Amino acid sequence: MTKILVVEDDLALSAGLCFALDEAGYLSAAAYTCEKARRFLQGEPFRLAILDINLPDGDGFALCREFKTAAPEMPVIFLTANDLEQDELHGFDLGADDYVTKPFSIQILIRRVEAVLRRGVSNAGGDGFDDGFLRLDFQAMTAVRGGEKVAITPNEYKLLRLLTAKAGTVATRRLLLEKLWDMEGNFVDDHTLTVTMNRLRAKIEDSQHTYIQTIRGMGYVWTGAQG
Repeated sequence: MTKILVVEDDLALSAGLCFALDEAGYLSAAAYTCEKARRFLQGEPFRLAILDINLPDGDGFALCREFKTAAPEMPVIFLTANDLEQDELHGFDLGADDYVTKPFSIQILIRRVEAVLRRGVSNAGGDGFDDGFLRLDFQAMTAVRGGEKVAITPNEYKLLRLLTAKAGTVATRRLLLEKLWDMEGNFVDDHTLTVTMNRLRAKIEDSQHTYIQTIRGMGYVWTGAQG
């Protein structure tokens, strides 16, 4: 059974969330503090974590950073009353898969949980992407579009790998810039990122197949092929 960790200090809300998750077929565990959440993770693996930001003994941002270090494959959904764009961007920079502001519909949250878990399953199948038109192999560093090989640079492969790993969620410009700063210290600035992304789109997309959506002021989303 899929286990989900709920880290929320509002006891009534936590109980309601856990009840709804259990009714939907998941196995939930409730933690009301950062310390209890850490103890849960030390003892057993979870498929997903739902984190409140404001907790009695810390904050969800710091806890998310710990989670992503200990279990980088575990998706995280932030659940918070903070609706500032700055907080939302910070959450995505830390690797969050979704960000839900209070008040919210529990049924909508359940649907978001389902969507995040589906993305995790689809991304776990291999180190690449293949929809029949575009085939990417990140191990072999090969790309084929419409049956023809495409020349992709190392930085473009890095971008593709980052975007496909976060398919359906925003990869912020800040995150991409940090990841593209290579081991030799070669700096990739904001303008270079824009140029690289435009060049990459020209290589992998056509009028019938688009894969990368720009989220103005935030970053990019890998959407998969859309007619």
